Amino acid sequence: MITRLLVANRGEIARRVFRTCRALGISTVAVFSDADADAPHVAEADLAVRLPGTRPADTYLDVGRLLAACRASGADAVHPGYGFLSESAEFAREVLAAGLVWVGPPPEAIAAMGVKIGAKRLMAEAGVPVLPSLDLAAPEEFPLLVKASAGGGGRGMRVVREPGELAGAVESARREAAAAFGDGTVFAEPLLERARHVEVQVLADRHGAVWALGERECSVQRRHQKVIEECPAPGISEATRSLLYEAAVRAARTIGYVGAGTVEFLVKGDRVAFLEMNTRLQVEHPVTELVHGVDLVRLQIEVAEGAALPAGPPPPVGWAVEARLYAEDADHVPQAGVLRRFEIPGDVRVDAGVESGSVVSPHYDALLAKVVAHGPTRAEAVRRLVSALRRARLHGLTTNRDLLVNILTNREFVAGSTHTGFLDPDGPVRASSAAPEQPAEAGHAGLAAALAVAALNRSRARVLPGLPAGWRNVRSQPRTIRFEETGEVTYDPLPEGVTVAAADPYRVILEHDGLRRTYEIAHYPGSVCVDHAGGHAELTPVPRLPEPTEHVAPGSLLAPMPGNVLRVEVEPGDRVVRGQAVLVLEAMKMEHRITAPADGVVSVVGVEKGRQVDAGAVLVIIQEGDS
Repeated sequence: MITRLLVANRGEIARRVFRTCRALGISTVAVFSDADADAPHVAEADLAVRLPGTRPADTYLDVGRLLAACRASGADAVHPGYGFLSESAEFAREVLAAGLVWVGPPPEAIAAMGVKIGAKRLMAEAGVPVLPSLDLAAPEEFPLLVKASAGGGGRGMRVVREPGELAGAVESARREAAAAFGDGTVFAEPLLERARHVEVQVLADRHGAVWALGERECSVQRRHQKVIEECPAPGISEATRSLLYEAAVRAARTIGYVGAGTVEFLVKGDRVAFLEMNTRLQVEHPVTELVHGVDLVRLQIEVAEGAALPAGPPPPVGWAVEARLYAEDADHVPQAGVLRRFEIPGDVRVDAGVESGSVVSPHYDALLAKVVAHGPTRAEAVRRLVSALRRARLHGLTTNRDLLVNILTNREFVAGSTHTGFLDPDGPVRASSAAPEQPAEAGHAGLAAALAVAALNRSRARVLPGLPAGWRNVRSQPRTIRFEETGEVTYDPLPEGVTVAAADPYRVILEHDGLRRTYEIAHYPGSVCVDHAGGHAELTPVPRLPEPTEHVAPGSLLAPMPGNVLRVEVEPGDRVVRGQAVLVLEAMKMEHRITAPADGVVSVVGVEKGRQVDAGAVLVIIQEGDS
């Protein structure tokens, strides 16, 4: 029996495993980098071991340090989580060689599926349908998809539509794969456009039982990273479902799989093609848990302890939908900093790696939480999820909340007509246009903020606090507040037709056209957050007497986030055209291309390869025009 389990991971992943361990009475051990010293998963564990440094390679990917942490803490078992070393056969072997219980599949099974090129060959020999591999030197068809042979999560993947794009895509995919997984091997296969991404949850024990525990729809993706997942997959015929289950079970049996894993497929019409097998628990496992009424982490632990699975999997009940909430702006640039408030209400499950006051680090993935709703029908589950996201209080960092709501309320999504191009520029929902149509409440968010700021100022007044701010016997001018986002807002006199039912520093109730609307207000240094039934606004008051500001030269390209300079593509004097890559940053485990905003000439290159830069740093200056 396992008595003390170390989770070789961080954030939401570690907290998810700890939750089950507490229910089972198992003592928990966290590991943490210097950047994660104050993270919630560290405080939540019974014991925690520091891994000095911030880079994943020196901390969460360092097998030697992780095994030393097991010895120091007295852990007798290791759960790898999902991500980092969860699909490392070497790590599994080292854990077992140290006499510890490995809560995962056998190293041989991980190795069989860990290299996608070999995995495809093995699956084809076993009779599992696969897509053909293409010759990277001279592919015979386009478009194609360049893929990392190791790892997953969309890293090391590039779509190539023209022969001239191939060399650059391969080079970029290799770099990203090497940085993320320590293996830069890539391969190519045909791009099956507008197909569906459907995966099957499998669970196997050491006694020969293999379950196909339902399927998940994961087609809504951006940059090959899943955004929305649901169980079951809408519109899948029973014949296709049977084919998927049969192929998934065959894949698991072929490699002698034990534990929880996922077999992923592309589905287009009646065609089913094997993509890969993830030899670990998946990020989206909660939708399967809610529909089938199981705890997959508990089952993983019991199987690792030698228990046999019941005769068959529990039947599905209802529908579950999961949304991945990221710290990123409308252009999908990851955000780092302090998450001042994190509250998600409603009848939903929230698996989060953060809490109010958490610092989101630039060193790791920008996922804040998975928000999951379950209901008797798909429509009800979606409605609950939309309501929770709209009412969430997420202050301090920009998130993809608006994009998620936009997807979940899109007509084609509601109809279940999703595919892997759903967020493409020509898809039903443009991923670059994240903000949904603004409801009526949003129009008065600035007014509510202005009234709350005025009330807060009065509450802090030491002289005649009962008088309104700026009071005069004879009014000389309107009372206003200026916000960077909205410009000047007049709150006295009020706009025509608007009355104030109540106003204090933290809540404002406005009445307009016979309807009362409530606005909840939060004040932070330099910002005011407004939450209402229709959404959220974060406003920045402009001081009446602003401090002198530092100006940057016209044409400056600034770092959108902290990161490491991977490549500099230009030199001073080079002519560039709009959209041309001038520099590549690595941040939050992804490559980010910095492109020229207009045609011009490079006048200054302010950084060099390998340099770490802060958000807002001047990278390159481009003088527009021909000179």
